[in-house]
Amino acid sequence: MLKKPFKLLLLTVLFCVNSIYAAEYQTGDIIFHSSKSAQSLVIQKATHSPYSHMGMIVMKQGQTLVLEAIQPVKYTPLQQWINRGVNKAYVVKRYQPQLTAEQQHKLVKQAETYLNKPYDVYFEWNDDAIYCSEIVWKAYQYALGIELAPLEKLPSFDLTDRSVKALMQQRYGQHIPLRETVIAPSAIFNSKKLKMVDSVAGLN
Repeated sequence: MLKKPFKLLLLTVLFCVNSIYAAEYQTGDIIFHSSKSAQSLVIQKATHSPYSHMGMIVMKQGQTLVLEAIQPVKYTPLQQWINRGVNKAYVVKRYQPQLTAEQQHKLVKQAETYLNKPYDVYFEWNDDAIYCSEIVWKAYQYALGIELAPLEKLPSFDLTDRSVKALMQQRYGQHIPLRETVIAPSAIFNSKKLKMVDSVAGLN
């Protein structure tokens, strides 16, 4: 059984860690990492970027959370989100100029309309299901009229790698939707509208 002084020390450390996050990050910040999911390497090869997953940071009821599209769309505590990434490496970027409190409220309200929706393994542009970069792009665009990055079509990615071809064959068969509108984590990561506010190295 933990002694009382140790319990107090542990609680103090946990509080301080969350306070550091709270002071450094803001609602609307965008966080990127390389996930450990089965499709992560395929996304990296198709986009020529190590960042295969992303989410939006939300300060909510004293907690630092990440609103992300996994299965289903949900809020995830920041440290838990970080722990899921390769080598716990991540990058946080922020829209410039800085969002006002009113803009942050609108952004979260829009993003929360996607809560509990299923993850979109087919990367379709409708809202029946949704993927990670899609939810962030749509939240900014629909709530604030901010286009974080230009939309693309599937052929804009590198589809030549064997693993990419295999995944597309598995999901689409012979009917690959080459005209489908898409947005990749890499496109938002490279947006000139975002400024890096934090980075923990660990990816090649």
